[in-house]
Amino acid sequence: MISWFTQNIGTLLISLLLLMIVAGIIYTIIRDKKQGRTSCGADCAHCRMCTACGRGTKDQKVR
Repeated sequence: MISWFTQNIGTLLISLLLLMIVAGIIYTIIRDKKQGRTSCGADCAHCRMCTACGRGTKDQKVR
């Protein structure tokens, strides 16, 4: 068991780092969603198809 761990330490550390990054991104998305923030940037003056701000419809395609 210890020899397997020492042989794969690099892979394990990189995997742990990537897992922490993904968990941080998911945490940030959930936190922003709970606080009412959107990913559109709220620049609806230039967005013709923004359904988040009440403009456009769900049937319209976004470019």
